[in-house]
Amino acid sequence: MALNRMRFMNSYIDNVTKKEAIAHIEECINTRKIGHVITPNVDQIIRIESDKYFKKIYENAELLLTDGTPLVWISRWYKKPIKEKICGSDLVPDLCELAAQKGYSIFLLGAAEGVAAKAAENLKKNNSGLKVAGVYSPPYGFEKDKNEIDKINKMLFASNADMLFVGMGVPKQDIFIYENMNKYQIPMSFSIGATIDFEAGIQKRAPKWINRIGMEWLYRLVRDPKRMFKRYIINDMKIFKLAWRYRKR
Repeated sequence: MALNRMRFMNSYIDNVTKKEAIAHIEECINTRKIGHVITPNVDQIIRIESDKYFKKIYENAELLLTDGTPLVWISRWYKKPIKEKICGSDLVPDLCELAAQKGYSIFLLGAAEGVAAKAAENLKKNNSGLKVAGVYSPPYGFEKDKNEIDKINKMLFASNADMLFVGMGVPKQDIFIYENMNKYQIPMSFSIGATIDFEAGIQKRAPKWINRIGMEWLYRLVRDPKRMFKRYIINDMKIFKLAWRYRKR
C-alpha cells in the first residue's frame, strides 16, 4: 500500500514525513509484507525518463521517498509541496535505532570487501542490542552470475532478517531487489546507495548545514570532481527541462 502517493514529474512520489514512512515500514515488518523502499533523487528521475524497466521497478516500490532538495523545490513550484526530504543515509540510522528497540534484525548487502562488516560494527556501537543477521559484499559482476545470485538469495532467506539494506549503486541495487525480494522473503528491502560506505567511515557525508540548504551535490563535486562532474554538471542539468515539461501534471 502506498502512503499518499502523488503524481510527480514523470512518475510518482509518496508525500510523507520520515516519521510516517518509518511507521509504515514497521507495519510491513510486523505483517511480514514484502516491499521495496527507494529514495529517488534527481539522477533517478532523469533515468526514469529513458529507462522503462527502471520506471517499472520504481513504480512497483512499496515506498518512494524524496531524496533531493531540488525535487522538493520543484514540488513547491508545482504548488504540490513535498513534506520532507528523506534520504537513505538519514533513514538507515533511524531504522537501526528502531530495530534495536523492537528486536528487529538487519542484513547489509553491498560495498567493497570488509566495508559492510565495518558498517555493521559501527551501527551496533551506536545502537545497543542491534541484531545484525549478516553482511555480505558480492564479487564484481555478480549480477551476471546465476550461481552467485542463488547463493545470495539462500543466504538472505536463511538469515530471517527483517530489513535488508542494499548498497550497490543505481540501478544495480534496485534491479537486484526487484528481481529477488520474493525469493529471499525479507519483509523490507532498501536501496541505499553509498550509505554502507558512510556508516563504515569510508566516505564522508556533507555537514548537516550543507544538506539543509540543498548543497550536498556541490560538496560531493568539490571532494571528487573527476567522478562527479559528469553526473552533476552534465547529466543532472536535464532536470530543469523535465521540470518544465511536466509542470502541468
